Amino acid sequence: MIVQACINGARRSGYHPSLPLTTEAMVRDSIACIDAGAAELHIHPRNLDGRESLSAVNELIVAIRRACPGTLVGVSTGAWIEGDEALTRDRISAWKELPDYASVNFSEPDAPAVMALLGGIGVGVEAGLASIADAKRFVALPDHHRVFRVLIEIAEQSLSEADGLADGIAQTLSAAGVTAPILLHGFDATIWHFVKRARQMRWSTRVGLEDGCLRPQGGVADTNAEMVTDAVKIFRDSSW
Repeated sequence: MIVQACINGARRSGYHPSLPLTTEAMVRDSIACIDAGAAELHIHPRNLDGRESLSAVNELIVAIRRACPGTLVGVSTGAWIEGDEALTRDRISAWKELPDYASVNFSEPDAPAVMALLGGIGVGVEAGLASIADAKRFVALPDHHRVFRVLIEIAEQSLSEADGLADGIAQTLSAAGVTAPILLHGFDATIWHFVKRARQMRWSTRVGLEDGCLRPQGGVADTNAEMVTDAVKIFRDSSW
């Protein structure tokens, strides 16, 4: 049961003045988030032009390992990053510095192949489930029990509909006997609703500019670390 910092995601440069888009900025932000209480990091590496790239993983992992020794670091394998299934797999296969885990979106057609590739090179898999269909596809895989973690990641902005999706995914996992740790998170309007729900369920969660920039009490957060501080405070509050 931990708070993960998701510091940039696929957000574009104009989204927030503190969005870290260079390796140096990601390192600074990661240090601040760990100091604020984050247990892990989820980062989308970028090229020198600021665009997401799986080829940038090597440089990022070296820099983060040096700055945050002992901290688990994950990256995305989102299909949009390279825009081509074969190129995505080629770029992953070329990694020399391995992240501890990588997220695989089960809404994407190539998810099973990416999951198998990551397992073969020794990288843990965070299975990203955004719908009940994703969950059913995941539990149908014979090696679903080998994942590092399951992400229940809800983009729906209506709280009642978002809760219904989360319930359906959780029920699908339970019915299949999935015992992997679960990390629950929302997006934009639902971030803090799901941080609190994760606390109630004794699941992990994540916060950061990838998922949104609002603080639980309202207003825009100045930094990723500020959001981590808020989430850690919620997790440590025994009233939830």
